[in-house]
Amino acid sequence: MAGLLNISLTGLNAAQAALNTTSHNISNASVAGYNRQQVVQSASTPLFSGVGFFGQGTQIDTVKRVYSQFLTAQVLAADTSRAEYETYYNEIKQVDNLLSNTSSGLSSALDSFFVGVQQVAADPSSVPSRQSMLSSSEALVSRFHSLQSRFDEIRDGVESQIAQSVDQVNTLARKISDLNQKIVTAQSAGTNVPANDLLDQRDAAVADLNAMIKVSTSTNSDGTVNVFIGSGQPLVMNTDVFTLSTAPSDADPGRLAVGIQLPSGGTVAIQESLLTGGTLGGLLRYRSESLDPAQNALGRIALGMVTLFNAQHKLGQDLSGNMGGNYFNALTAGVQNLPNLTTGTTSTAAVSATVTSVGGLSTSDYVLSYDGTNYSLARTSDGAVLYTGSSMPGNSVTQTTGTSGATFSITATANATGNAENYSLSYDGTNYTVKSAASGKTLYTGSLPTTLEGINISLASGTPAAGDVFALSPAVEGLQFSGSMAVGDRVLIQPTRNAARDISVAIKDTSLIAAGSPVRSVAASTNTGTGAVSQPIALSLNGIQASATAHLTTPVKLTFDAATNQFNVSGATPSTIAYNPSSNAAGTTISLTDPNLSFQISGRPADGDSFTLETNVGGTKDGRNANALYALASGKSLLGGTATLGYAYSQLVSSVGTQTNSAKINQEAQTALLEQATAEQQNLSGVNLDEEAANLLRYQQAYQACARAIGIAGTLFDDILSVMR
Repeated sequence: MAGLLNISLTGLNAAQAALNTTSHNISNASVAGYNRQQVVQSASTPLFSGVGFFGQGTQIDTVKRVYSQFLTAQVLAADTSRAEYETYYNEIKQVDNLLSNTSSGLSSALDSFFVGVQQVAADPSSVPSRQSMLSSSEALVSRFHSLQSRFDEIRDGVESQIAQSVDQVNTLARKISDLNQKIVTAQSAGTNVPANDLLDQRDAAVADLNAMIKVSTSTNSDGTVNVFIGSGQPLVMNTDVFTLSTAPSDADPGRLAVGIQLPSGGTVAIQESLLTGGTLGGLLRYRSESLDPAQNALGRIALGMVTLFNAQHKLGQDLSGNMGGNYFNALTAGVQNLPNLTTGTTSTAAVSATVTSVGGLSTSDYVLSYDGTNYSLARTSDGAVLYTGSSMPGNSVTQTTGTSGATFSITATANATGNAENYSLSYDGTNYTVKSAASGKTLYTGSLPTTLEGINISLASGTPAAGDVFALSPAVEGLQFSGSMAVGDRVLIQPTRNAARDISVAIKDTSLIAAGSPVRSVAASTNTGTGAVSQPIALSLNGIQASATAHLTTPVKLTFDAATNQFNVSGATPSTIAYNPSSNAAGTTISLTDPNLSFQISGRPADGDSFTLETNVGGTKDGRNANALYALASGKSLLGGTATLGYAYSQLVSSVGTQTNSAKINQEAQTALLEQATAEQQNLSGVNLDEEAANLLRYQQAYQACARAIGIAGTLFDDILSVMR
């Protein structure tokens, strides 16, 4: 009877273990990260007898988790992408709402500003019109300030979230390390006794960490796991934790960089592009891909408008007859010294960056470094090196054809507004020709121009020969650099980051608005032909004085010579202008270089007819320069000369809107993938209450059957005892 009793007892114990495990599953059915458990049992070693083997009941081998590493990995991959896109979308929609809002956006203020300029152009001497222009200018400046302030608030929030996310990553890493230790202790009894609930807790901690930053794991022979981030940087190794930290970026002290602390006590910065996935990855990607470009694009509009408007305003004259000054206070590129690569201390560089081409401005920040031989300019967003050379970027003149060895010097003028980035300068022995390197369009032919598209050009040494060609590179992405740097110095250049914050109106007196043109054309009263010279427009301040009485110290006189079909010019360069009344009567545009004026000659002048270009004395009702200021609204000056100020803002709104929509779509797609992967994983590992209820009945019946067998064994034993009595 002992055999029957023992066999029944093993079955009773097995049924009880199964009932306990089923009850445990039911109790944890709603616990996130819990994996269903199963009792694994097998037949006990049978007993041999002369007639064969008799079974000895059952035994419990282990209690295992119903777990698939493959399905779990799919869930983790989908969840880290979902968390990244969700964070990205939640952040970028703030910028999208800010820029696209008709009340808080820039478009309405920009339109109102140019309406004010148009009113002055229509009635230059009207004080109310001039006051309206100043008021709309202040409103535009205020709108720039409010947008910049909101950008700064959003940026501060992102930096705070990055620091908080790093703290959460460290907390979860320590939790995983603690669970590793507990699992080693719990499983020390043998390899077949897994600590299921502790393993579930650790998997849940890994999942939470994965939602913060994308991780990869490997399992050690003792049951512990190693956790890696980025391109393989260890975060948890067995029970050791490598703590993450945040500190001002080495390339931009205004933003936090994530680094990992070494056992030796040092810290190694982790490249942002390697920290992907999860909340932290979403924050970092949003900051570099969306927030930085959007804020810089807003600043580019402010900087472009100030540069263009000031340059044109200086070419006009105010109600007192004086040449105009800056309408807006001039903006300068942000320059900050970074730690020297050699000494580790703050660099001592003295560098300035000048805008030579508003059309060339990008939305990037830059780091300029010097190794003692060469200067190097790199973008901070992707590390791309844009320039390397022995001179500072934006001052390069290289002879590409010929061997004369002549050298030229180029610098930016104070009112640089050119759109072309690079130029070619060729010499045929008589004339110089300047072409746009980008389009090949001829911009000028004649004697060496002193100023062209905001660039001062001069012969530094030597004598050019016929056939010489020189490449002029006055700017790198619209910027020219100057100053001094020591070996190892590094400088952060932010051309547009704070332009929307710093923009302000310089003029407070309505009479200082330079609405008129400083020069006018007058036909001689003795002219007998039908020739006409339009009112000239100043292209630069070259040859124009600031004096209120004589902007042109020597009037320019054009006298037509019918024998040679040309105008003889006195008081300006060039000295002759070819003009054939037969072919040019419809009108031809002429440009002088000194003074730098543009006008049109048309009609059929008679021999000896003359025209005089002189100071526009008393031109208070002249609105030519105000018209030129208003034309800036429709002039394509930004984005490589392809966009107006308004379109540049629309393009910014569109770009942010597209990114927002893309982030939303990606979030929804990743959420769907996560739900699908989770469903697959739960089908295997999740607790099904209906199945567990059926298991309860099955194990209850097994328990009752074993109990009945024990009862029968007892009855049989009693019968034997009664026979003996």
